Amino acid sequence: MSKKTMGIHHITAIVGHPQENVDFYAGVLGLRLVKQTVNFDDPETYHLYFGDGGGKPGTIITFFPEAGARQGIIGDGQVGVTSYVVPKGAMGFWEKRLGTFNIAYTKMTRFGEQYLEFDDPHGLHLEIVEREEGELNTWSFGEVTPNVAIKGFGGAVLLSAQPSKTAELLEQVMGLERIEEEGDFVRFRSSAEIGNVIDLKLTSIGRGQMGVGTVHHIAWRASDDQDQLDWKEHVSRYGYGVTPVQDRNYFNAIYFREHGEILFEIATDPPGFAHDESKETMGEKLMLPKQYESNRKQIERVLLSFEVKELD
Repeated sequence: MSKKTMGIHHITAIVGHPQENVDFYAGVLGLRLVKQTVNFDDPETYHLYFGDGGGKPGTIITFFPEAGARQGIIGDGQVGVTSYVVPKGAMGFWEKRLGTFNIAYTKMTRFGEQYLEFDDPHGLHLEIVEREEGELNTWSFGEVTPNVAIKGFGGAVLLSAQPSKTAELLEQVMGLERIEEEGDFVRFRSSAEIGNVIDLKLTSIGRGQMGVGTVHHIAWRASDDQDQLDWKEHVSRYGYGVTPVQDRNYFNAIYFREHGEILFEIATDPPGFAHDESKETMGEKLMLPKQYESNRKQIERVLLSFEVKELD
């Protein structure tokens, strides 16, 4: 059985105070808060989801905000940089916007593309690149309008403890196409229009440590439950230990750690984020899974409050 991933489903990271997180990803980057819920394994911690207006796979970045938690170290065994893609001609807008909010950035070129590199308030490495591919994001927030808005993920830069093993996995197991090598990076591509470009760093920068400002895992797309079960069998056949299917309410998930120590997830596209609240009201209130609904008052007392607000 030959399998090819469609690309990135979501990326999940650990950050600090939830208000700072929301101010940056909604207020500065203009993403939509599509779901506020809790970490199913730690219900006294938020799980916040940001994406495009419809919360489509390939646009979703999710966070576990932990105010006062230990700062992490970005390094081997992690996603080193999360890439966002914007429409052609939008880079000037983003340079000006980052400057307006006093966010330091640098310009760099990789594989013939120009990137803006910057950090979020908690140290997560981000970058913006222009590409034709991908539908426009119809969501508007503040001065971020569809003609310049982030369309979703451009991809990610992976930092591996064993780059050759990770490269083998990406190509032979995940079905990405190895398309180019340049300096310290090798580039892989999937068939999707967004979340489709993975750059793997070929040299070590030292082992990462999980904490605030680091990516917890990267999730790849499965079209439905059966496709996910096929992926589970496929990955297991290559000798990776894969978890049982986990119900995450908005998708089902399986996890495995690849030989370069990066935690991979394979998540189903359905059911999506509008099955427990309307598409129009997604993200406006705290949604709890059934097992925690009876503890809502206690959970709400513990969680730090925040507000989605325009910063322009």
